[in-house]
This record gives sequence, C-alpha cells and structure tokens, in this order.
Amino acid sequence: MTGETGSTGVAWQEPKATGVLVLADGTVFRAAGLGAMGEAVGEVCFNTAITGYQEILTDPSYAGQIITFTFPHVGNVGTNEEDIETANLASTSGVRGCILRAPVTDPSNWRSGKHLDAWLAARGIVAMCGIDTRALTAHIRQNGMPNAVIAHDPDGNFDIAALKARAAAWPGLEGMDLVPDVTTAQRYDWDETSWRLGSGYGRLEDAEHHVVAIDYGVKRNILRLLADRGCKVTVVPASTAAADILAMQPDGIFLSNGPGDPAATGEYAVPVIRDLLASGLPVFGICLGHQMLALALGGETGKMHQGHHGANHPVKDHTTGKVEIVSMNHGFAVQSASLPDGVEETHVSLFDGSNCGLRLTGKPVFSVQHHPEASPGPQDSHYLFTRFINLIRARKNLPPLPERVEPDRALRESA
Repeated sequence: MTGETGSTGVAWQEPKATGVLVLADGTVFRAAGLGAMGEAVGEVCFNTAITGYQEILTDPSYAGQIITFTFPHVGNVGTNEEDIETANLASTSGVRGCILRAPVTDPSNWRSGKHLDAWLAARGIVAMCGIDTRALTAHIRQNGMPNAVIAHDPDGNFDIAALKARAAAWPGLEGMDLVPDVTTAQRYDWDETSWRLGSGYGRLEDAEHHVVAIDYGVKRNILRLLADRGCKVTVVPASTAAADILAMQPDGIFLSNGPGDPAATGEYAVPVIRDLLASGLPVFGICLGHQMLALALGGETGKMHQGHHGANHPVKDHTTGKVEIVSMNHGFAVQSASLPDGVEETHVSLFDGSNCGLRLTGKPVFSVQHHPEASPGPQDSHYLFTRFINLIRARKNLPPLPERVEPDRALRESA
C-alpha cells in the first residue's frame, strides 16, 4: 500500500501507472505503458493465438480495434520486416492499441530486427503491459466487446473522467466503413510467393492465370498463396468499378478481408460485386469479402457478442466432412437463416454454430469467413486457394489440381 514504512524507515510508494485502459462503462485498468505515447479510442477484443503477434498487429482487419492478447508472453521473439501482413504499406491505419499481460522481454530470435516496444512506438500503436488479461477477457465474454480509450503517458498523468467520456462518445464499429482507411490508393501487380527457409520470399516467373483482387484491407499472405498457384494478381482499390475490373480481362475475382461493418462497406461494394457475379467469372471471398458476397446474394450480416479472434478455431467443411483448425478475425457474421435459396452454407464454426462459408449453387462462386491463408495460424485450409484455381481451370477446360497436397519439408519448417 502506498505510504507504508519498510524496515529502512522509508515510505514505500507504489509505482505510478504510465498506461491506462478506460472502458465506456467506467471500468479502469492501470498498468505500464508501452509503444507510442498518447491515447487512442477503439473497440476492445481478445485474441487467443499463442504465436504470430506481429502478423496480428499488422492485419488491416483489426482497424478500429484494441487487441488484448490472452497468451501472456508476447514480444519475446522481437519483430522483423518480413512478418508484416498489411499489403498497403502507405497506410498507417490499423490496430488502435495493444494490451499484454507480461512485460516485454528482450527478443531472442535470429530473425529479430527490433524490440516490440520500439516497433510499436514507430508504428504509432499505444500499448500497455501488466494488465490482468484474464479479467479483461472475462469482462468481454460477459458483456461483449467494449468501446474504450487506451492511453500512455510516461508521467502517469491521466484525466480519467475525460477518457471515460471519450470512450462513451465513440460510436463503435456498427455502421462504420473503415475500408477507405486501409485500401490501396492505386492499382498494382503482385508476384511475391511464399516464404521458405533458407531462401525467403520468392517471385512468380510464369503466370498461368490472372486474378483481380479487390482490396478491402488485404493481407500479404493471401496474395502470396494466389501467386504460389500461378496467378498474376492485380490489386485494385475497393472503390474500383466493375467495368474497370472486367476490362482487365481477369480469369477470376478475389474479394479480400478487411475491417469495419460489412453493411456500411456494402453500400458501394455490393453493386460492384453483383455486376461481377453477372459476368460468370469465378469469385472467391475471405472474411469481409465473404460477408459482402453474402450481402450481394441477398443475405444479412450482424454484430457478434465477442467475435472470433484467434488461431485455434474449429470449423467444419460440409463439402468434405472434415474439421479444420483455422485462424479467425471478425466481429461481424453472416446470418445463416438469411441466406436465400440457391446459396448453400458450406462451413460452420464448431464453437458457436455461426456461418463460416457459402457457395452459389451451380456457379463458380464461394467464400469463407475464416482466414485460410493463416499467417499466423494452421495451414489446414490452404486447399481453398486450390479450390478457387480449379474453378478457373474448369472455365478454361483444364484438368483440376488436387486440393490437398502434402507440403514439402521446407514449407513445413517455415510454418
């Protein structure tokens, strides 16, 4: 207790908190500040992954959110320039804050180039360590994902009342279109392939197919896995018109992941998707792309209580009967009961039964809610990229590729 006198006769003072998290309901967590100084407002979620914190912190789908890591030791392998997942390096928008249980230790990994604390500061991410993340996670599970302000001040001077008022005044993610903050400003081509031990990332030399990826906040590993399968990928801004996309004469269309409320983004994205569907081209969507495809087909989406965020989620693929462990990152979900006739539910979460996939009957169109590209996470769902390529191959009257191929040793070692 502050003011107690020890055996030396000197009054002991509890260290002053340099970081604070203030929830909109008035709950206050005090701890040590990390990363950038200042304050940020967002929605607090928790992520249950035990690896891949840098990929998580650079996933554009987390724009507008403050991530609580349930795994206590985060930062012990440092950071590097290879594990950044946002494809739009010009964008500084993304995760609003980071909450950790244990202090960040010095990095111990041959790939590390910078301490996590310095890396967070350089990217403008306000962070804290020393919070009881179990208590915060329990609060979220009971009450839902709260709006909050996270603040870091080396002098520990915080106006709690003002922070609470700011958290309460923030409108939240419902109705919020965050895609303009993370999408690319101009078209570009992508040819980088997956990372392999000893050689790093490769380059696609001879493309067999051309895929246009609509960037709602796309991750790099999605683009790499498309390139791995022989695709020249043209990435276009989220606002690109269908006519401009079709003028590129693609073999397939990819709808990327991204942040925010799909219904808000769908106001301008859904008409484009409907025009693309009318073209008959194969279409594959992931995460936000899955949700907006559902909206374009007549379905509905809604806000989840605590969302799905982690790399250990069981999902069943009804088309194969197999259960996969997958990466998840979403706070909105497609409402299964809203899917119209002709739209089939293909995947379902075994945690809560929520929709995780769909396909359009008789058409080369499908999507999934989870992240088959992982990064971080298991590679159980990599086959979905081959499933997409096979739709393109079928349209070209080419024989299909096997969906599931045992990865070679180098790829296993790089996982």
